[in-house]
Amino acid sequence: MEHKRGHVLAVPYPTQGHITPFRQFCKRLHFKGLKTTLALTTFVFNSINPDLSGPISIATISDGYDHGGFETAASIDDYLKDFKTSGSKTIADIIQKHQTSDNPITCIVYDAFIPWALDVAREFGLVATPFFTQPCAVNYVYYLSYINNGSLQLPIEELPFLELQDLPSFFSVSGSYPAYFEMVLQQFINFEKADFVLVNSFQELELHENELWSKACPVLTIGPTIPSIYLDQRIKSDTGYDLNLFESKDDSFCINWLDTRPQGSVVYVAFGSMAQLTNVQMEELASAVSNFSFLWVVRSSEEEKLPSGFLETVNKEKSLVLKWSPQLQVLSNKAIGCFLTHCGWNSTMEALTFGVPMVAMPQWTDQPMNAKYIQDVWKSGVRVKTEKESGIAKREEIEFSIKEVMEGERSKEMKKNVKKWRDLAVKSLNEGGSTDTNIDTFVSRVQSK
Repeated sequence: MEHKRGHVLAVPYPTQGHITPFRQFCKRLHFKGLKTTLALTTFVFNSINPDLSGPISIATISDGYDHGGFETAASIDDYLKDFKTSGSKTIADIIQKHQTSDNPITCIVYDAFIPWALDVAREFGLVATPFFTQPCAVNYVYYLSYINNGSLQLPIEELPFLELQDLPSFFSVSGSYPAYFEMVLQQFINFEKADFVLVNSFQELELHENELWSKACPVLTIGPTIPSIYLDQRIKSDTGYDLNLFESKDDSFCINWLDTRPQGSVVYVAFGSMAQLTNVQMEELASAVSNFSFLWVVRSSEEEKLPSGFLETVNKEKSLVLKWSPQLQVLSNKAIGCFLTHCGWNSTMEALTFGVPMVAMPQWTDQPMNAKYIQDVWKSGVRVKTEKESGIAKREEIEFSIKEVMEGERSKEMKKNVKKWRDLAVKSLNEGGSTDTNIDTFVSRVQSK
């Protein structure tokens, strides 16, 4: 496409689950003719050592922890405070550096977790838009809590089907992770001053929730942020996620193994980059999945929680345990019959847009609410029941849920529904679709600056 005026500086919160959708959105903006620069913290940049030859520029900012990252901060409060101080200054430095160039920055797309970036944008007279990496439904519940000083009354009039166990864990487990709860509420401290609010979802998936939240702010759904090659195929160069904080080895072994398995026969088990299961839960999970053909991703830090001798007993013909997997390639493989997931939003969106039904085992934050929607709103999976006292999902319940999704009475309906969501996701990204139109609206605003 011909070059058009407009330059977006995109600033994600420095974790994998936030960097990935930002990077993918930058690819869409570049396809639409905008210049894009992705700002990574110095620590993340050095950890990834990214290829700088691509069309999306990469700049570095400081979060105050250039040598050790978040892990070296005394607390989440300290980290967020220092990120605001160092981040504000270094983002301003990037903007000033570009002011005399042929492509001055005209817009900041910033992670909703760092609302202070709006102040930096306004200081330079730039377009400012927060990017919410969680779904409209979750954002709306947090917003209701924010305007009620951190509390939430049930039932929620507009979403009456939500019960306490369906809400983000900050509500169902009172007093848990107070610093993170404060962070998700602070997303709304100045969002009404933004030009738009961007959300990693697509309109057809959350019609009602999108409408609810749009009454409070100008919402643009710009997802799913999945590589184009798997969906609309309009961006030929967008074949995968290309900024990975975690170890990734040769993908071919895993995919070659899947290619030998019968269609729809394998249970894919993965709990994202952050979830931590207890030893008891790992034992229950190991016992349950052993009754199926499975591909289980167990991070190095979680491996010691596996039952003693479990890895030695895995039948390599029938099942695999890996430290990392190329999730996009796995979920798009015909051998996958269901996805046993923690229901992180990126993983949920991937499963929906690849047409893979889910067994939901949410852990914390937005995941219980995503699980509720997977089972009862999108009807694309089953949520595993847990014991009330311990919160543990027992092996019998996990096994029952897998069978229900793979071969139970409702499995045909679930598979039909995930295919419907996949088709709607593709439609939203195609020319004239809801996401495509929203991105055009955003691009027009950036170019008019």
